[in-house]
Amino acid sequence: MSAVLGALLRRVARWHRPLMLMVASMLLLLVVSAVGLVVDGRVLLGAPVWLKPFKFAVSMAVYGTTLAWMLSLPHRGSKWTSGLATVFAVTGFVDTAIVAIQAARGTFSHFNKSTESAERVMQVIFGNGVLLIMLANIALAVILAVQRVHADRAMSRAIHAGLTLAVVGMALGFLIPMQGKAEIALTTGGERVLLSSGHSVGVPDGGPGLPLTEWSTTGGDLRIPHFVGLHGLQVMLIGALLLAALAARYPLLRDDRTRARLIGVAAVGYTGLIALLTWQALRAQPLIRPDVLTLAAGALLTALTAVAAAVVLVAAGRASHGGEGRASAVG
Repeated sequence: MSAVLGALLRRVARWHRPLMLMVASMLLLLVVSAVGLVVDGRVLLGAPVWLKPFKFAVSMAVYGTTLAWMLSLPHRGSKWTSGLATVFAVTGFVDTAIVAIQAARGTFSHFNKSTESAERVMQVIFGNGVLLIMLANIALAVILAVQRVHADRAMSRAIHAGLTLAVVGMALGFLIPMQGKAEIALTTGGERVLLSSGHSVGVPDGGPGLPLTEWSTTGGDLRIPHFVGLHGLQVMLIGALLLAALAARYPLLRDDRTRARLIGVAAVGYTGLIALLTWQALRAQPLIRPDVLTLAAGALLTALTAVAAAVVLVAAGRASHGGEGRASAVG
């Protein structure tokens, strides 16, 4: 067991070096933030100051590891994808470092309009870093979209669809500053700071929120579709892995073309979910309190996705029986 684990760790260590160094730094920040959550009782806009660095560290570690694994697969344009991944690693590290530094200082990393020169410089770096991360992901998605990056069709489609969903999630993050919901907030030291925008819709930031995520329970929250879209990549990859595992038990799933079509259905359904969550947030509606319209739209989306999956499976069953029938006739 230890030999297998050692071999796996050595293999992972050979993945894209800048990305894995960034992931290592995120794991270190994860530990520091976890300790901070325990020993540092300061609160910023109703949330522990170390909660945001903690969440950023988890998200960046998961996404960076996923990206490093994808780039370890044979593909054309590897020099370009490696360079783009390095851009992602460096900017991701810098932006997350700013989040951690601001948390330690007890002030805001996002939308901080303080006139202090140090704050203004950090805001410029942070904003440009966010843009670079999204542009690097768009370029990666385009390069990988024109080629089959995995021998298994379903996994290849999961990579293509997942990268697209991640870019959509990143783009949705720009809806937050577009609100232009300026407000005055207090640092942990009691200093008044102007924030140019906020993530909540219909209510001030810092109100009641869900455990850990702090997503608003009294109004809309644009962080929700942003998060769901951003990690659509991991959802699609997990879906492909689950279908591959089920294929050992269910012959209907053994054809990777069937599994690829099911991943396509899942991607369309997931896109609908992102749209639904965005619509819900923009209507100032809490995630846990959907109205009749939201519930109806969710039910319709679920039904359409289920029907589409059923159509794929029925077609696969007919193709399988047709092939068996032809084989019998030939015999």
